Amino acid sequence: MRIPAVVDQLRKIAGRDAVLDRPEDLMLYEYDAGVRKCTPVAVVFPQTTAHVSEILRLASLSGFPVVARGAGTGLSGGAISPEGGVTLAFARMNRILEVDAENMRAVVQPGVVNQTLSDNVSHLGLYFAPDPSSQKACTIGGNVAENSGGPHTLMYGVTVNHVTGLTAVLPHGEVVHFGGKAAECSGYDLTGFFVGSEGTLGIVTEIMVKLLRRPERVATLLGIFETIDDGARTVAAITAAGITPAALEMLDGWTLRAVEAACHAGYPLDAGAVLLIELEGLAELVEEQAAAVREVCVQQKAREVRRAKDETERALLWKGRKNAFAALGRLAPSYYSQDGVVPRTRIPAVLHFIGGVAEKYGLCIGNIFHAGDGNLHPLILFDPRDPAQLKLVEAAGAEILERCVSMGGSITGEHGVWKSGT
Repeated sequence: MRIPAVVDQLRKIAGRDAVLDRPEDLMLYEYDAGVRKCTPVAVVFPQTTAHVSEILRLASLSGFPVVARGAGTGLSGGAISPEGGVTLAFARMNRILEVDAENMRAVVQPGVVNQTLSDNVSHLGLYFAPDPSSQKACTIGGNVAENSGGPHTLMYGVTVNHVTGLTAVLPHGEVVHFGGKAAECSGYDLTGFFVGSEGTLGIVTEIMVKLLRRPERVATLLGIFETIDDGARTVAAITAAGITPAALEMLDGWTLRAVEAACHAGYPLDAGAVLLIELEGLAELVEEQAAAVREVCVQQKAREVRRAKDETERALLWKGRKNAFAALGRLAPSYYSQDGVVPRTRIPAVLHFIGGVAEKYGLCIGNIFHAGDGNLHPLILFDPRDPAQLKLVEAAGAEILERCVSMGGSITGEHGVWKSGT
């Protein structure tokens, strides 16, 4: 089927105002937060599961590829159409369909923004635990597709640990339902199988998620270190002491200075590294753990351990962490983010290796990452207008990920795998 005919059929399914095909409109959908681009032939905005089913049935009969898109904040090309493809943009399927406070469940459409769900249920003392750094923009459908994580996954797990049911449309248009409100279901865990499949199995149109109760107490600490080695060794020391923080994040000195200049979060400008450590739970337990974490940090040569004195100071510290990627935009036009994972004990070694890669290729690489679970996010700064720089950046990224694998790790912890052909 020719492209004009495809566009006409899509308009019959979703409505005339629900399809874009002008070049100037399509340019907005040719990229995500990664480094690749590809322009779709059309963008369609479904509003119901039935729309998605009809579109996939049409795609199956006509032979054009389809890619689902949330907010386009992903890093691995999951929202980018392959050549000749159609993008299904879920901006209009953004309703919270149900909040069941008694069973601590919610049902949402894929276009619901992550932070919006927590804001919507906050008056009930509830929230949605997965919190990617892009949570003010990223959608829950995208979180499901990529099995996204975030700073608090150390205690609470990634998206798959918070999804109990799905409605999905398979490639030929068949609508299926997996799971439900129950904490456990017998038989195959098809819900878990679907989460993280990056759109390769089908397209999710409704998501049932767990909601958690707000903890009784939260303590947020900032461990300040003279060297990145001391900070990195402290990560393993904290977990070896039997303490599982809700979050355990690390920024190297070069990065935290860039973040502080942009966000004024209260980070020390002369430190070699900082650890942002958050503890949650019952008041007595949190106080005990805060004292224990402070002691471990001091034993590992922390020059200072600060504790946020109130919610305002805590929010500032987290503002710095969650806006860190954007803050580096003051230093370069773009960056290439990696998502390698290594055992906690190998963090110091891999950080040294990353420093060597930066020197080898003449690149600036900042380290901002989920240290508690060894999920590294080295950000390689570059100018995308220079093709030669992009080649260097890709070579550097490949070396970093190869080293992660050689250290017993993986190429990705939460951002997905780049798909050939996109």
